[in-house]
Amino acid sequence: MEKTDFRKALGDLYGPSDKDFSIVVVPAMQFVMCDGQGDPNKSADYQGGLNWLFTISYKLKFASRDHLQHDYVVPPLEALWWADDMRDFVEGRKEKWRWTQMIMVPDWIGKEMFAEAVKVAGKKLGAPPPSLRLEPFDEGLSVQIMHIGPYGAEAPTIKRLHEEFLPRHGLAENGLHHEIYLSDPRRTAPDKLKTVIRQPVKRM
Repeated sequence: MEKTDFRKALGDLYGPSDKDFSIVVVPAMQFVMCDGQGDPNKSADYQGGLNWLFTISYKLKFASRDHLQHDYVVPPLEALWWADDMRDFVEGRKEKWRWTQMIMVPDWIGKEMFAEAVKVAGKKLGAPPPSLRLEPFDEGLSVQIMHIGPYGAEAPTIKRLHEEFLPRHGLAENGLHHEIYLSDPRRTAPDKLKTVIRQPVKRM
């Protein structure tokens, strides 16, 4: 049976250098998504969203394997981050942060399979979050880099991206701050965590 590992198949998107920024074109993909607001370290909605995303993602994987004979490795957790006043995001006032949690789902998975997975998961998890959905997402032209280390140490890299790399290359922000979490923080030392930092951009 064919088994797809998207981290390997899309290596330029999931495995950038940790030394230099790279410019990539991200194709349209579909994701299971869930929105929320507040400090992710304290928010029950954040943890609840994660439970739903991972539960749904694995149910879809097994449904694909059992009914479509097409197995795949569940892709890593991703998130979009912002705030109504972006100074709150930049300056770390996490209680005012907003997020969209997301896990990529192969394009051969349809709405009916998603609805069935939600129905089955609901028997264990209860009512799904109102924002839980399967939705296409198209970033296009983007700049990214691999951050190795604690999440709280990303700020200098993000600052360098926005204040140095983008202006130098005639680029401007064209979407939300995007992170892809390649490591399990429960099993990985903070200084070894791998996170892709991505920023959609447009040419000036």
